[in-house]
Amino acid sequence: MNQQSSTGLAGPNGAGEAACRHFVSYTGVGLPLRLVNPIEAAALSNRNTFIRAYFDGRDTLLGFDKLVYGEVELAHRYAYHPNGALRQAEIAMLDEEAVTLYFDESGALLPD
Repeated sequence: MNQQSSTGLAGPNGAGEAACRHFVSYTGVGLPLRLVNPIEAAALSNRNTFIRAYFDGRDTLLGFDKLVYGEVELAHRYAYHPNGALRQAEIAMLDEEAVTLYFDESGALLPD
């Protein structure tokens, strides 16, 4: 999976800069995951684990990295259909191959 910095992560259609925010955790099982408990950047030095998330100008989640002791343990990258439904989710876990899932315009998972 491409590791991109917060300034290099493109918007859902490949354009624009992404805003970076931080969170304690995520919730739910559906994609995209819902991030919970925002953290101010100044508080990150006191945390061993946190999520660095990227959003476009419409506050749509483009992806996130879960950092544990400074190493990316889990990464998600999302792309969306023009109607806002999830089109693609790329998921990578530490020491594993990335998995890419594709969704139709209604948000239903497409078969492999």
